[in-house]
Amino acid sequence: MYYLYILKCTDQTLYTGITTDLERRLKEHNSSALGAKYTRGRRPTKLVYSQKFKNRSLAQQAEAKIKKLSRLDKLKLIKSIVAA
Repeated sequence: MYYLYILKCTDQTLYTGITTDLERRLKEHNSSALGAKYTRGRRPTKLVYSQKFKNRSLAQQAEAKIKKLSRLDKLKLIKSIVAA
């Protein structure tokens, strides 16, 4: 199982990634040198979106699509999930 996730950083920017262990990865982003270089200077981060996928390929395809979205479109995606 793979997870696609979006984090909101303290500077209000958004970070998108994939992982097999969402809880571990969130801890790494917030308190470890293993977190992404981008998020290390923008801690703490907050999980604002996640989605499960059966395999890495599907998760990477979805990640690529989300990374191409504008910030506004990403916020709409996040809001639509929260409102549902």
